Amino acid sequence: MPNLTAVHSPLLRAENLDLFFGGLSALANVSFDIRPGEILALIGPNGAGKTSALNCLNGFYRPQRGKILFDGHDLTRTPTHVIPRLGIARTFQNIALYTGMTTLDNLMAARHIHMKQSMLASALYFGPAHREEMAHRRVIEEIIDFLEMEHVRKAIVGALPYGLRKRVELGRALALEPKLLLLDEPMAGMNVEEKEDMARFILDIHERRGMTILLVEHDMGLVMDIAHRVVVLDFGVKIAEGTPDEIKVNPEVIRAYLGEVKRQPTADSPISKL
Repeated sequence: MPNLTAVHSPLLRAENLDLFFGGLSALANVSFDIRPGEILALIGPNGAGKTSALNCLNGFYRPQRGKILFDGHDLTRTPTHVIPRLGIARTFQNIALYTGMTTLDNLMAARHIHMKQSMLASALYFGPAHREEMAHRRVIEEIIDFLEMEHVRKAIVGALPYGLRKRVELGRALALEPKLLLLDEPMAGMNVEEKEDMARFILDIHERRGMTILLVEHDMGLVMDIAHRVVVLDFGVKIAEGTPDEIKVNPEVIRAYLGEVKRQPTADSPISKL
């Protein structure tokens, strides 16, 4: 892994986030930052607050306390529909696609934030509106090639296998041209071959497109292989932050996943095998 521990101004900084649902605390005084050009993994047992944190970052939830600063903007005060325009896109743990539309149409739908022509000009479809749509289609076709979806570009998404639908959702997030990509369990429910393909695409997005990524994932093998830094949550509290090698042997992390540890953890700690 490249060394990204040098001092950089964070692309995103979450400060002292508190999130409550009635009497239930989903996040308690959680702080972390995401540095430009890194892959940051957010991990923890089920119910640790990982998806709640992602939902705060893209405006689905509003924390009762704290700030989220992204590229000079306070996201806690930014309308949800404006956040994608600032440069944040995400995928979902449960696939959220237009299942009655084609792969091409699903990806084109994400280009709406980049469209400049009026509704009338687009409806008449001539001159500038026609040229603009052609430009957007070129972007979409490049994403389809990048994610190796040429064979399903005109297929109805609802009829695609699960792994391909996950890939379409990733493509739709890329179509927004984000500065920060939030991936919520991108490999959940996949078989081994599909996971290998998705891992390759994530690395290609980071390396070839230079994209900053926040990854929520239960596959610890993947996390330890591709993340530059790891933040660990447990019951809504941040219990650790560091490099993958540091997290593997952190007693608090091992305790959160496996229960009380009776001996000193080693480099072969079970956390790396989860």
